[in-house]
Amino acid sequence: MASSTKRTNVGIVGAGNIAEIYLKNLTTVFDNVNVVGIADLVVERARERAKKFGVGAFSVEELLTHPEVEIVVNLTIPAAHAQIASEAIANGKSAYNEKPLAINREDGQQLLAEAAAKGVLVGSAPDTFLGGGLQSARKYLDEGVIGEPVAVCAQMLGHGMESWHPDPYFFFQPGAGPLFDVGVYYVQALASMLGPVARVSSLSRASFPERVVESGTKKGEKIPVNTPTHIMSSLQFESGVIGNLGASFDVWETNHSTLVIYGSEGTLRLPDPNTFGGPIHLLKAGGNEWNELPLTCGNTENSRGLGVWDMANALQTGDKARASGELGYHVLDIMASVLESGEQGRHVEVESTVERPASLPQ
Repeated sequence: MASSTKRTNVGIVGAGNIAEIYLKNLTTVFDNVNVVGIADLVVERARERAKKFGVGAFSVEELLTHPEVEIVVNLTIPAAHAQIASEAIANGKSAYNEKPLAINREDGQQLLAEAAAKGVLVGSAPDTFLGGGLQSARKYLDEGVIGEPVAVCAQMLGHGMESWHPDPYFFFQPGAGPLFDVGVYYVQALASMLGPVARVSSLSRASFPERVVESGTKKGEKIPVNTPTHIMSSLQFESGVIGNLGASFDVWETNHSTLVIYGSEGTLRLPDPNTFGGPIHLLKAGGNEWNELPLTCGNTENSRGLGVWDMANALQTGDKARASGELGYHVLDIMASVLESGEQGRHVEVESTVERPASLPQ
């Protein structure tokens, strides 16, 4: 993906499953970055990834203090996102966290303050909203094809990861669950297209007190559920748009991804926000048929790392990063407010706000 001719040096912390696609894209797709190396608590795992992609292998401390690294891409578990990013910032490096930015507001606020004090950037996945599908949808929305947005429906419904993931313990603990682990894609997509959320009202529960691992070496082990796993929330955006957001690991559902924006002159059915492509469908006011719209913007393949590309571009040009810390924090604030509302049985005002990030050039 073309941008500035300069290359920003990047180092990756965390050599788990998601590191594969980041390494592939950052070494072959995005031409404004150079991957110095990868680190992991298990150094041998970092060496295996490094050998495959022809980059260096380091301990975590070595990478965080490496004099050539300018951006640390933080692919650790969410509970470690704030700590690793904070250490990177302390060493004068920008930090890009996999989702979410942090697992609580206090850590998120601290990262923003530390980055500002050091004069570096902090940012956060999901970057799927920068993909061709959602960027094309943003273009159609901004062009007014459905008139004024009125309402939105976002639903991520399924039965969790214990049936296929070899070690699904984390998914049922605080900092994960269906909202923080998958619903975050929907929330970030909505904030990027419709702007900030002003308040929320939720109901939530953990329908099953434990889960049983169904595959792999831990098959049969029981997992205690310590976070809500079925959440239904109403969102009121600052613009006046009202929507509903559902996130569940407790239901049997195959059509699990729904993201629809309703307007005064029609309806846009958007692609799964956990992907980078389409399709996009339009229903015009008074019509009965959905028509598929062409994708006109951006990458449509698995383009994880777009947020890193965009951060590098921001460092090189002075432009504002799109998958910014401010956006990541507002999304974190929304999700924390959704959980608080469900726990406390009341409306919760979302204290933070954010500007809609600029759309990508076509």
